[in-house]
Amino acid sequence: MRDFSWKYFTLTGDVESFLLYKEVDGLASADTASSGESEAEDASEADQAQSL
Repeated sequence: MRDFSWKYFTLTGDVESFLLYKEVDGLASADTASSGESEAEDASEADQAQSL
């Protein structure tokens, strides 16, 4: 969806498609950041379990 909205924006200059691109890009960035935090928490929990 991100690539499509960007391509559509570059071809048409439609502001709505640019706003959609930014929204989808922001959601993808937030999802990536939250998954990185989850991985760090999982590693921390695994370290704690090993020390028991």
